[in-house]
Amino acid sequence: MSHHARKRFGQHFLHDPAVIQRIIHAINPRANEHLVEIGPGQGAMTTHLLAACGKLDVIELDRDLAPVLERQFGEDPRFHLHQGDALKFPFCELLEAGEPDRKLRVTGNLPYNISTPLMFHLMEHRHCIEDMHFMLQKEVVERIVAQPGDKHYGRLGIMLSYYCQSENLMSIGPGAFQPPPKVDSAIVRLVPYQTPPVEAKDLDLLSQVVSQAFSQRRKTLRNSLKKLLESREISQLDIDPTERPEQLSLSEFARLANYLHNKPV
Repeated sequence: MSHHARKRFGQHFLHDPAVIQRIIHAINPRANEHLVEIGPGQGAMTTHLLAACGKLDVIELDRDLAPVLERQFGEDPRFHLHQGDALKFPFCELLEAGEPDRKLRVTGNLPYNISTPLMFHLMEHRHCIEDMHFMLQKEVVERIVAQPGDKHYGRLGIMLSYYCQSENLMSIGPGAFQPPPKVDSAIVRLVPYQTPPVEAKDLDLLSQVVSQAFSQRRKTLRNSLKKLLESREISQLDIDPTERPEQLSLSEFARLANYLHNKPV
């Protein structure tokens, strides 16, 4: 295939057969399932996903790759190509009226430059998604799965942990791709919660509190949140205002945000 990876799309095509098999094994697609692949590229994963699942929708932004994929897989009635931007894609509309009990299983080798906004876009569709398996920059996966006290712990992991469980499945070196990226990659599994693990009365406010806290990561909560909360208010919520933000759990951040939500103007 003569297609060259495009830097503006963040394209790095997976080509290592052993790595592909490991990923397929981790996803474990089944014949009765409806899968969605974001950024199929040259179809390295698509071949294996289509062979195993009941229906496969693929979303490809690159106009030059779309006809290549259509020629390669288009004769299979289970294959459906959507040429467009996954950041704007209405994922739940892929489920048809005859699939009331089915949810989507989403996978993809996500371009590093859009991976974070794309994951949050998918969280808006989480009610129709069973799970997600994504190839991401290794550092991003470490941030997603980080726990309080970890050096990678921050806004991304905290906010995603409201929506879903996460697991770092495997690391993948640059040599598995063409062209090789300058960083290591990893596969993360995200499984949306049916019910969030904490109550957050205003998600935008929760995001604001977390972002403000980590905007000055080395400062204590007393200092980083002083525009939002007084030290005594933080203490009233059984949270130590001398703690740093990376020491707080999701439930503690939710407590701060819910207090602000209920606070009289």
